Amino acid sequence: MNNIHSSNELPDFSLVLGGPLFQLLVRSRLATPALELLKLRIVFFSMCAWLPLLLLSLIDGKAWGGVGLSFLYDIEMHARLLVALPLLIAAEMLAHQRLPLIVRQFIERDIITAAVLPKFKEVIASAMKLRNSVAFELILFILIFVSGNYIWRSISGIEKIGAGTATWYATATQGGTQLSAAGYWYIFVSRPLVQFILIRWYFRVFIWARFLWQSSRLELNLIPTHPDRAAGLGFVSWSSAAFAPLLMAHGALLAGLMANPIFFAGAKLTDFKMEIVGGVAVLLLLVLGPLLFFSPCLMRAKKKGLQEYGMLGSRYVREFDLKWVRGGAAVDEQLIGSGDIQSLADMGNSFQVIRDIKPFPFGKDTVILLVVITLIPVLPLVLTMIPLEELIMKLLNAVF
Repeated sequence: MNNIHSSNELPDFSLVLGGPLFQLLVRSRLATPALELLKLRIVFFSMCAWLPLLLLSLIDGKAWGGVGLSFLYDIEMHARLLVALPLLIAAEMLAHQRLPLIVRQFIERDIITAAVLPKFKEVIASAMKLRNSVAFELILFILIFVSGNYIWRSISGIEKIGAGTATWYATATQGGTQLSAAGYWYIFVSRPLVQFILIRWYFRVFIWARFLWQSSRLELNLIPTHPDRAAGLGFVSWSSAAFAPLLMAHGALLAGLMANPIFFAGAKLTDFKMEIVGGVAVLLLLVLGPLLFFSPCLMRAKKKGLQEYGMLGSRYVREFDLKWVRGGAAVDEQLIGSGDIQSLADMGNSFQVIRDIKPFPFGKDTVILLVVITLIPVLPLVLTMIPLEELIMKLLNAVF
């Protein structure tokens, strides 16, 4: 088929195979041009961020005691560096594997016709040009790493720590905050590294959203009777699975922020209801929001389909009525075994499919799945709401 042949001529689409950092990883043999060596990158970045903190804390005697919050007890930091950071790195591979397949579906399903294909190629080329932006990563590097000390102090509120309070990374005194050796590494290397990779992911999501917006403005060949109830665009909801590790990484960050107050300050999980609901809502908007760019296309397809199939249905049922109800059928033609009844039912089913088209190309199952994925890292904190004795009894009852 011509459309399949044309799809093979599409420019490569990948949100992750480009940019200065990717080129640096390839040259340093931490990645291949095909994004292989994923485990090596996860171990390298995680150990660069976490292992020096452990060693420096051991040297300072703050690894498991001696201060108000020792290194091994800082759950937020471990969640950030040992859970969220690996997930952010692993997310690149899944996005690289799935998103190009979704882009090709526009061609293989004939939603982008041969006449529109040149413009579609321009949209892809524009997205890849933005992905390769040197200016963005350079500016981001300067803002995150060079200004890391000031930004972290402003956001974390470390200056407000009471005098005499000490953690593995800093001690608050009357003269100001004194950072430990581990604290300097945390502020200028570990934390900025996570922030850099995280904000870089936001930029990639922006590129994806921009690609979908520009694609939605093209002349799409939509079929309102498509069984996916989305005029053939149901496949774009598959992109949500490509961002699953990204959502889980955010869930780990959220769990870390709540864990320290719960375990060391007497807070309860229910105290963070607004944070949980708000965080999940923002993440759903981040992943599913770009799909809403196709809402006007779906509504136009639905309106057009109802008009066209409404007229076709009127003509068919009128002829059916004349033939089988008003006596227009031939004397020797039998109603039993006639295909007219089945055709009438098929016409009704087609019309119902058009009526079922929603203004968004995803269903509630997709939303529920993304919520569950996001909250998986938070689930262990639910156990803090159950007394230990009660939890042990429930486990024993379940076993015996």
